Amino acid sequence: MKENVVVAGGGIGGMACALALARSGSVVQLVEQAEAFGEVGAGIQLGPNAVRVLQDWGLTEALNACAAFPEELQVRDAHGGHRIGRMRLGPLFRARYGQAYATIHRADLLAMLHDAVRQRPEVRLTLGTRVASYEALPGEVRVHAENDAEFRGEALIGADGLWSRVRHQLLGAQPVRASGHLAYRGMIAARDVPALSRANAVTAWLGPRLHVVHYPVRRGEWFNIVAVVHGVLGQGHGGPPGSDPQAWSHEARDADLRRALGPVCFELMDMLRSVQDWKLWALNDRPPMTGVQDQARGRVALLGDAAHPLRPYLAQGAAMALEDAWTLGRLRSVAEAPGGVVDWPTLLARYAQVRWARNARVQASSARNGSIFHAVGPVRLARNLAMAALGESVMDNRWLYSGPPDPLA
Repeated sequence: MKENVVVAGGGIGGMACALALARSGSVVQLVEQAEAFGEVGAGIQLGPNAVRVLQDWGLTEALNACAAFPEELQVRDAHGGHRIGRMRLGPLFRARYGQAYATIHRADLLAMLHDAVRQRPEVRLTLGTRVASYEALPGEVRVHAENDAEFRGEALIGADGLWSRVRHQLLGAQPVRASGHLAYRGMIAARDVPALSRANAVTAWLGPRLHVVHYPVRRGEWFNIVAVVHGVLGQGHGGPPGSDPQAWSHEARDADLRRALGPVCFELMDMLRSVQDWKLWALNDRPPMTGVQDQARGRVALLGDAAHPLRPYLAQGAAMALEDAWTLGRLRSVAEAPGGVVDWPTLLARYAQVRWARNARVQASSARNGSIFHAVGPVRLARNLAMAALGESVMDNRWLYSGPPDPLA
């Protein structure tokens, strides 16, 4: 049976894509290289733009059952401990944007999407199968896997992440861009979080060439913490020269992180001491997209990190993947001509036209935020003064949180 769409990748983006397309009338074959569906990492933040997508898919109740909903975003000085700025979330954000600001564990978000997909008979899920290449033929795409399996579809969506095989064939060899930043990630049970840091808030600690973020997840029962410092794997940070930057298994020594952070304030150090198991990840991305050709060509399109990997300084990686998937679903819902025919090249061209500029702006803004977070000298002073004087007006992103843009509007 020829499927309508083949989706490569069963992470958050791929699962969201399968759900969105199934809801809009497509038969979907999702192909995932892992032997089980699961997410590595820890927590993620979901702005109102992402929560709006989940609501449209009928997942509000599922989100409420596993997420936390912080009351504020507070920015503090990593060395002095004092507050630099504050942005109210909670009821204010709900009133302003019509949706909440949520924080959630990656695995919980994927499980939520997976549960919704399993209720859709239009979706077939295939595990233990990695896409190797594809053939774009008149009227269809043939997808070849490493285990010699073959899948046929009227379109192929590459949602296979930063190291995407689909992207490599579609756009050619383009090496990823190393940021020179390392992310230490950990989880802390709420009962073990120092009392001073147990607030229902997203707390960002900024310092020269570093920042630390922590916030509640899993209904507030756990806290996610991420410390980002400048460095390269194999140079005193969690592994020997040649350590594989694609793996999430680097066990980072606590002493390495503390040396990289320097003399941070007592409250932050107390929080860091509560982490029992650090994981280390080298942050990589790609330059911002430059046009529609970077998101789709013919019957093949890219989604999420395969198209526009983001640095984590705007907390929008998962949100942009959800927005991509939602946009595809919206366009597919009105694309079917009499006889059940869908013009996939035209649909995907429209998808790319709607998405690429917004994705590029988020990519650029994320990278720019990293420079601001890690600023030194006069730039750091100017940042602190601006946050103190202008407060929420410099931290809120109305253009972002009001999205995603409706392709049918």
